[in-house]
Amino acid sequence: MSAFLRSVSRAVARPQASSARAFSSTAQRPYARITIVGNLADTPELRASQNGKEYLRYSVASNTGSGDKQKTSWFNVTAFVNSTNARDYQLSLEKGTLVLVEGTASIDSYEDGEGKPMKTLGVVQRNLEVLRRPSRENIAAESE
Repeated sequence: MSAFLRSVSRAVARPQASSARAFSSTAQRPYARITIVGNLADTPELRASQNGKEYLRYSVASNTGSGDKQKTSWFNVTAFVNSTNARDYQLSLEKGTLVLVEGTASIDSYEDGEGKPMKTLGVVQRNLEVLRRPSRENIAAESE
């Protein structure tokens, strides 16, 4: 191997420490990230916070395993949508739509009806991609 190739291979193999990220001049901020692939449990709902800011709420069902060992995990997602077009697009998604959701995860605390402290996984949507819409036959069968 030539001296040139050795120096290039060493430079490529050696990670470079940097205080700034290549795509941003700001420092990296840690957060818990989650990616979910699953089906919408129902059409997203439009809600308003106490200060009047609109947001969407929806649930995603994600299956793991196969056959008799299949298990479904349910995720409640909150989406703060900045444009009317994006809001209307998400509100048009039907139950059964296969989606990929990227979001920020957090553990939220609350009290149940009996005053018992509870915890739940909260997901705030950062990105949503529609992978497949439900077939017309499935939609017609569910509406009957």
